[in-house]
Formats: sequence, structure tokens, C-alpha cells
Amino acid sequence: MRAVILGGTGAIGGAAAARLAASGCEVEVTGRNPASMPAELPARGVHFHSIERSDVEAIGRLVGDDSALLVDLLAYRAADVRALLPAMGSVGSTVIISTRAVYVDADGRHVNGHDAPRFPVPITESMPTVRPADGVDPFSREGYAPSKVAVEQVALGSGLPITVIRPSKVHGRWARNPRTRSFVESMMRGEQKIELAARGESIDHLTAASNTAALIATVATLPGARILNSADPDAPSAEQIVRAIALRVGWNGALDLLGGAADPLRGRHPWMTAHPIVLDTSASTRLGYAPAGTGLALLAEEIDWIAAQ
Repeated sequence: MRAVILGGTGAIGGAAAARLAASGCEVEVTGRNPASMPAELPARGVHFHSIERSDVEAIGRLVGDDSALLVDLLAYRAADVRALLPAMGSVGSTVIISTRAVYVDADGRHVNGHDAPRFPVPITESMPTVRPADGVDPFSREGYAPSKVAVEQVALGSGLPITVIRPSKVHGRWARNPRTRSFVESMMRGEQKIELAARGESIDHLTAASNTAALIATVATLPGARILNSADPDAPSAEQIVRAIALRVGWNGALDLLGGAADPLRGRHPWMTAHPIVLDTSASTRLGYAPAGTGLALLAEEIDWIAAQ
């Protein structure tokens, strides 16, 4: 099988490229800068192409008529998808990466809004989303989710076998902004106390890039138009996440689990939520998807990568 991954040098793209190459696929990835290509990928036979996402002609030539899978991690606007529909129509299966940020609760609240959402546990793919918007800044807090919904609607309205994947908080090697970094660095500096707000009890579901890669590999051979959540099989609390980091780097300091009356600026962390956020992944399981591992176990991939830097 031949696979093309647009934006294949980050956490999800790199993990997908590595997994597909290991299974015998011929894998081509695109990116802006060859220097951003992880050294491990060429060693596994993955080929890099310096192509902008906006250069649909070059992407079309790369995809050709012999690619079985196209993975698009760079579709942020509806126009991005419209421009690439001819290439998507020439492959057996297409995957577009969206986000869990599209979901809204019963009162219309979402994760990028001013008021904390209260979602059911777990969140299924049938949950309502924010309204789509085109022509807004997809890289802004306000425009990100509406732009992604517009992307989803164009993709699923095309009639093509496109799978939309909605990951939660991604972790893994080659992540652009790894959320574990501050903890790894603090622990490696030898800091003896780390504060966590909300007693470390908040739960904000993680998504290992390796697990999304496993899902991409599953749907590659099962073309269809669908939306699938992607998240780890476990949903650890913030305390469990930080203790897993500590165990991995051999940190023996103390966690100070701050209560609700603490200064709101103290102990803040990337997994703070007023109410639990957990994605339902049973639809993926019914397709035959099996996770690469638990979130707590796969955190080691990101932790080791940061520690090596």
C-alpha cells in the first residue's frame, strides 16, 4: 500500500508514518522544512517532500493514481478540503484530522469558550458541535473549532470515503507543544515540590499519537464516510499523569495537591477542567481498532523524547 501524509512530521503524522512503514507501506510525507523531519522516519524508509498544503497541484502529483491512503493533518479551512477533493477522489481512503474542540454541551458551551462545558461522560460522536464558519481565523481560539466543523462538513458532504478523526489532548514524540515538557524539565532540574491545582483530580482525556496512528491504520483498509473519536483507553487524572512522569524520570520529590481555596494562579496545569472530559471510542473498537497501549504507558514516548533533548 502507498500512503501520503500531509503534515507528516509532527506527533500524529510521524506516528502514523512510522506505523504504516513498519507494516510494509510505502509512505510519503509532506512538510515545509526538511529540518523538521524526525531522523527516525527516513531510517524507516519514509520519504519527505517539501510541499505547502496550498500547493494542490504538487499534492495531486504526489498522490497520483496509485495511493491507497491520504492522511490530511493540515485541513484547517473548508476551502482546504474543497481544493483537494480531486486528489481525495483518486485514493481508496482519506483521513482528515479534526478535534474534540468542536463539541458543545447542552447549553452550547465548549472547551474554547468563556464558561466551562459540562459534557456527558463519555462524549459520543453524535454530540452537537459548534456552528461551522468559513472565512474566520482557524488559528485563533475563537475560530479554530468553527473552522474545523466547516472542514468536516465539506469532507463528509463530498460523498467520498473520508474518515474524520477527532482526537483529544495529543501526546507523543515530535509534538509541537508537548504538555508534559514543563514537568519533565522541572523534575530533571531537581525541583523538590510541584503544585497541582484542584487536588490533581481533574480529568481531561489524553490521545496518544501512537493510538491515533493505530486508528488510521485500521480505517485505511476500511474506507467509509464517518466521524470517529480518538482517545486513549484510560482517562487518568492530572495527578496520575504527573506521577507517571515522575516515575519515568526517576523523580522523588513531593506533589502538593492544592485544594479549591488555593490561589487560582497556583498549581495550574494543562489538564485542568471544571468537569471531566472523556471521549467515547467504542465506534472505533467496533471497526476492529485496537489501541497501541494505555495513555499512561504511552506517555513514556513523549517523556523520553523531551528528556533526550
